[in-house]
Amino acid sequence: MNKTTINNNKNKIKTSNNNLSSASQVQSLSRGLTLLKYISTSVGGVSLTDLATQAGFANSTTHRLLETLKQHGFIRQIGELGLWVIAANAFIIGSGFLKNRNFLATVHPILRKLMEESGETVNLAILDRTKYDAVIVDQVQCNALMRMSAPIGGKLPMHASGAGKALLAALPKSQRLPLLEKQKLHAYTPYTLTSPSALEENFSDIRTKGFAYDNQEHALGLRCIGACIYDEYQEVFAAVSISGPSSRITNDRINELGSTILQAAKQISHEYGAIH
Repeated sequence: MNKTTINNNKNKIKTSNNNLSSASQVQSLSRGLTLLKYISTSVGGVSLTDLATQAGFANSTTHRLLETLKQHGFIRQIGELGLWVIAANAFIIGSGFLKNRNFLATVHPILRKLMEESGETVNLAILDRTKYDAVIVDQVQCNALMRMSAPIGGKLPMHASGAGKALLAALPKSQRLPLLEKQKLHAYTPYTLTSPSALEENFSDIRTKGFAYDNQEHALGLRCIGACIYDEYQEVFAAVSISGPSSRITNDRINELGSTILQAAKQISHEYGAIH
C-alpha cells in the first residue's frame, strides 16, 4: 500500500468520524430542545424521571442533557425534590420573540393570498375579551364590483358573522353561555340564529368542521366563512373570514372555501405563535 492510498484512507476515516460527530451533536440538540419544551409546559416543575419517561430517553441521557441546559441558563432546579423549571435565558429568548413579531405585518400577505385564491374580500378580526366583540383590524378587498366592505375598527356581530361565530365556538362553554345570555341576540335577517340552543348546535358543527359559516345571517345576500387563529398558548384571539355575495359563494363552494380558510388560519397561527 503506497503513501497516497494510506493518506486517502485516513481522510475517509476522518470525514466519517466528523459526520458521526455532527449527527450526534444534532441529535443531542434535538433531544435537549424536546426536554425544554416538556419543562416549559409543566406546572410547578417536573422530575428527571418524569421527563425521561415523557421523552422516551434513558435517565442517564436525560440527566446529561439537563445539566447542559442548566449550564447555559435555560433551566434550573427548585425545591427539595430538585424539580426542573424554566430559567432566565429561556425567558430572555422568549421575550425577544415577542418583541420582534408584528401581527398585522405577519398576517397581511396571507390575507392577500387568501383574497386572490378565493376571489372574495378577506377580513381579520380580533377578539376583544373585555366586551367580547369581534373587531375588524385588517381587510383585503377583492376586485369585483359587488363586494363586501367594512370599516377598520368596525365590529362584527358575534352570533351572526363567520368570524364571530368561529370565535364563540372556540371559547370554553363556561365563558360562552354567560356571554350569549348577556348579549342581545338581534335578528338581522330571517336567517339569524337568535336561540342559544340553536347557536350551541351550530357551534358543535363549527368545531367539527373547523370553520364557521354565516348564511345571510348578518345581511341578506351576503355569505361569510370564518376560522380561528390561536396564539402560542393555543388560546383563540382572532379570526379570519371570507365574505362575498351568495351569488358567488354558492352551496358547492362552501366546503372548498372552508378548507382554504382553515389552511390560512393554521398558517397564521403557526407563523405568529411559532407553534409546531
